[in-house]
This record gives sequence, structure tokens and C-alpha cells, in this order.
Amino acid sequence: MLYSLLFSLRDTYGALNVFRYITFRAVIAALMALLLSFLIGPRLIERLTARQIGQQIRPDGPQGHLSKAGTPTMGGTMILFSLILATVLLADLTNPYIWIVVLVTLGFGAVGFADDYKKLSVGNFRGVPGKVRLLLEFAIGLVAGVFLFLTPDFDTRLYLPFFKDISVDLGPAYIPFAALVIVGAANAVNLTDGLDGLAIGPVMTTAFTYGVFAYAAGNLKYAEYLQIPYVAGAGELAIFTAALLCAGLGFLWFNTYPAMMFMGDVGALPLGAALGIVAVLTKHEIVLLVAGGVFVAETMSVILQVASFKLTRKRIFRMAPLHHHFELLGWPEPKIIVRFWIVSIICALVALSTLKLR
Repeated sequence: MLYSLLFSLRDTYGALNVFRYITFRAVIAALMALLLSFLIGPRLIERLTARQIGQQIRPDGPQGHLSKAGTPTMGGTMILFSLILATVLLADLTNPYIWIVVLVTLGFGAVGFADDYKKLSVGNFRGVPGKVRLLLEFAIGLVAGVFLFLTPDFDTRLYLPFFKDISVDLGPAYIPFAALVIVGAANAVNLTDGLDGLAIGPVMTTAFTYGVFAYAAGNLKYAEYLQIPYVAGAGELAIFTAALLCAGLGFLWFNTYPAMMFMGDVGALPLGAALGIVAVLTKHEIVLLVAGGVFVAETMSVILQVASFKLTRKRIFRMAPLHHHFELLGWPEPKIIVRFWIVSIICALVALSTLKLR
């Protein structure tokens, strides 16, 4: 919208020619998302508090979390609004990839909103039944996968990081694979969202990583030099990831320990889905396991805990997801959060190294 308007005036006002550059628009989108978050945050907290829209705490969770009951939740609506508005205003809306990421993000946001709403309306932390929620999530993911498969020249090959000449063409199987990446990322972020600021930190580092991937993949010269798949139009996704990073940063201002507001499923699910669909579009699906290493560790801790208990009636961790294990070991919450952030930064650096180590 704003990009199309201003760029169309470049012949009259030469300075507006700067909007042709993705890097410039990415910076403006990031600043806009951050500013919107700062403006919306206090008013949102005030409204959520007035309407008693507070967090439901699991009775079987760490006892230290009981004091957080009633903290305003559904703050993810602020992230979504800032992210989507900044993207729509600064990105090239003739680019189909922008619409795919926006619609997938909003779709998962709707699922998260329904889940949060049910939790709050009935006063139960369970929300929408897990099978129903997964069905809705896979439906969105499959629609996105079908759309991409039907897009002319879309590459259905799966590339392996650190190897420049190894790829597997999945063909029609790429549709369920894409859905699995999107749904898996969404739920991995949701599992990580258990401490103040814990999830949003890795979301930001992963968003930055994929912003670099998107810009490189969308530039023919960079893609050829780095020997990564060239995806025409993928560069515009850098605007989306920049907005995602700074919408998250703005949310962190209110979510840092002790949190004034939680994101809820309306935030965690779409943020994870956004990372998943960007990974698919930039042809860096497997690298998401590296860049999102914290999310993978949290998810695997749950899988291993459940499998171990069902098979041996014994638990590997004191509690899953993994951050609860460290809580029960006596680690202070801020220490867990910051150390997980540090691990996330390391994972992002390793992921970025795949651009050259091939």
C-alpha cells in the first residue's frame, strides 16, 4: 500500500526512489512494527486487565507459576497487528509470497485466538481439543502447500544444509512436507512459551536468520555466489521477517520478567507458523531445525518424556517441556530465559554458517 503509493511518485520526488530497495523498506517496516507495539502495548494491557482476561495456570505445573494467574494474556494480538500492518504497508503486494506468509500467519492466529478464547470463557487451561486444533492447523498448512505446488516454477526439491549438490525432489509429497514444517514450527514455539520472554527471544533470532536467508535467496547474484537455491521474489520476505523481529522486540518490552502481559496461543502459534512458512519459501526447511534449536529441544523433551513414561513408566526429566526441568532443578527463571536466549543466538550463528560452509 504505502510502498506502491510512494514508489509511484519517484519520478516526481527523486528521494522516494529509495523505496525500491528491500533493505530500506525492511528497516522502515521494523521501526514501524516496533513503534506500533510501544503504542498499543499499554492500552492493550489496560483493556485486558479491565476485562479480566488473565492467564489460566495449569495446576500440575511448577508451583511458582501460580502467582502468575490472572496476568493479562492474548498479547499476541499486538504482535500480529504490528507485524501484519507493517508488512502490508511496506512490502510489494504484487508478490504472492507476501500474501502466503500473511494469510498463513493470520490463519494460525485465528486458531490460537479460538484456543485462548475457550480457555478464558470456560476458565479451563485446556482450550480447544488438541486433535481439533491440529486438524485446523494441518488444513491451513496443506492449503499453503497445494498453492505452492501449483505455483509455476516453484522448487519442490529438499536441500540439505552444508551440502551444495545434494537435494531430493519430493514432487507432490512436498505438500504434506510443507504442512508438517509449518505445523511443527507453530507447536514448537507454543511449547516453548512457558516463561516470561522465553519464546519471543528465539523467535527474534530465528526471524533475523531467515531474513538473511530470504534476502540472499531472492538475489540471483548472492544465491549463485553462496550456491543456495535462487527463489525469485523471496527477497520481499525480508520485510516480513524484519517486522516480525521488531514486533517481537516491542512485545518483549512488556513480556520481560516479570511479565506484564503474556502472548497466549494467539501469539505463539502464528509466530511459529510464520517461521515455518518462511523456511519453506526460502528453501531452507531443514536449517530451521538448527536456527530454531531451542524450539527443537523443547519439543523433543516432551516427546521423549511421554515415550519414556509410556514404555518404562519412568520420566527422563523432572517435568517437560525442558524449561520446567531447569525450574525444578532450582534455576531462577531469569537465568533459564537468558541462557536459552544465548543458546538461540549460537544456533542462529550456526545456521547462518550454512550459507558458506558447503
